[in-house]
Amino acid sequence: MKKMFVGGLPYDVTESRLTAMFAVHGKVVSAKVIMDRETGRSKGFGFVEMSTDAEAEAARAKLNNSTVGERRIVINEARPMEARPRGGFGGKPSYGDKPSFGDKRGGFSGKRGGFGGKGRRGAGGDGDRG
Repeated sequence: MKKMFVGGLPYDVTESRLTAMFAVHGKVVSAKVIMDRETGRSKGFGFVEMSTDAEAEAARAKLNNSTVGERRIVINEARPMEARPRGGFGGKPSYGDKPSFGDKRGGFSGKRGGFGGKGRRGAGGDGDRG
């Protein structure tokens, strides 16, 4: 468990501060705070890699569930990133495979009281009149 996921980081934590937190427990090979590409702000989590499993475990044992700033951090063994489709406009659209108007889940003229439906008392529906 040399590489660890560190969640719950304060949004102002820098990579140098993250390194310093873990360096007390052994040699830090790398420390990375994950940033939002759009805003440039931290996402509140990162990864730290220690030089040995023993150092990583010592750091986890000491720092897991501790408070940094006003947030409680959580440290787990890092797992490989799962393959997932890249963003963009490729693939099947999520909005086109189910009807949204007139289906049985509300919407406009649905049976559960949407607009114009025969549900309980939907706006414009028949309500209890039968």
